[in-house]
Amino acid sequence: MAAPSSIPLKFTVRRCEPQLVAPAKPTPYEQKLLSDIDDQASLRFQVPLINFYQYEPSMEGKDPAEVIREALAQTLVCYYPFAGRLREGANGKLMVDCTGEGVMFIKADADVTLEQFGEPLRPPFPCFDELLYNVPGSEGMLNCPLLLIQVTQLKCGGFIFALRLNHVMSDEVSLLRSLLPSHLRRCTTFELITACLWRCRTLAINLDPDEEVRMLCIVNARSKFNPSFPSGYYGNVFVFPAAITTVKSLREKPLEYAVELIKQAKASVTEEYVKSVAALMVARGKRIHFPNVIGTYILSDLTKAGLEDIDFGWGKAVFGGPMIAVGVISFLMPTKNKKGEVGSVASICLPAPAMERFAKELENMLKQQPSEGKKIKSKSISSAL
Repeated sequence: MAAPSSIPLKFTVRRCEPQLVAPAKPTPYEQKLLSDIDDQASLRFQVPLINFYQYEPSMEGKDPAEVIREALAQTLVCYYPFAGRLREGANGKLMVDCTGEGVMFIKADADVTLEQFGEPLRPPFPCFDELLYNVPGSEGMLNCPLLLIQVTQLKCGGFIFALRLNHVMSDEVSLLRSLLPSHLRRCTTFELITACLWRCRTLAINLDPDEEVRMLCIVNARSKFNPSFPSGYYGNVFVFPAAITTVKSLREKPLEYAVELIKQAKASVTEEYVKSVAALMVARGKRIHFPNVIGTYILSDLTKAGLEDIDFGWGKAVFGGPMIAVGVISFLMPTKNKKGEVGSVASICLPAPAMERFAKELENMLKQQPSEGKKIKSKSISSAL
């Protein structure tokens, strides 16, 4: 994989005035209480997503911003709560006030081509705050639009679709594997990458060896319920079981130790577990206190979310996923180069010195001999600092 260019990409974005896009037809005016899982304090943040689209000759003469704006208005008829506003009721309970006011929409154009963003596309993206403009007064949790969308036309004919989503509203690698003993090689790719990133990040942030650290494993609990959730339910149905150990143990024990902890944490999730988490949210006022925030890490798996499959008529996105990591939360996303080779890319947020240590720890891990002398094909891995 080619190293990223050292010359930062700069371009100018021209935006039209932000507008509110309301449902195309009248929708019910009602209030909907959020579930106790949706309502937890740890989900009260915004997630920025971005999709890149190539020029499509068959769509010549059509404005992607106008096509998307019209489709959005029609979609909000079915998903009308997104056109409302979050309110806070008794005891801080969140509810959606289905007012039909609409979501924030921005039409823009930029003097840059898709090719200038590099290949393969991967975060962090330059000038992301220009590609998803933070409209003043729109970023709050309460009484603000629940979606912010910006469609930016590129001078090559492609465009960028950027979205800021209020998380309380919705959910929805052989080299590393060879380092594991044979009985663990059937772990999922996500479990393996999670263990690798957790170990490298923990060693990079220079915590005390006896410090307790946590890897919060995001588990989609929809399949744990009987009867299952109704078709079309788009609320949050995931929990964060924790793999807990010390810095010293992660450093001194092999990678399979971290994999085992993660597998055990995921296996602990049952229907009763989810119900107990919801009850705990109510009892603790929607907040869970972690004694060491910097020692807590979360990796969200978006490789099967299908964000890159969203097609507005210009074909599938060249890239689809979060624009940046959010605090201690990283995102694992699918990626594909011009040759059609498919892989995964993970975003991670660390201070520059810690990022350099992270890259070194990852490099050292990959230099280890495969378990049981197994021969493997070489892989190319790079880190963007």
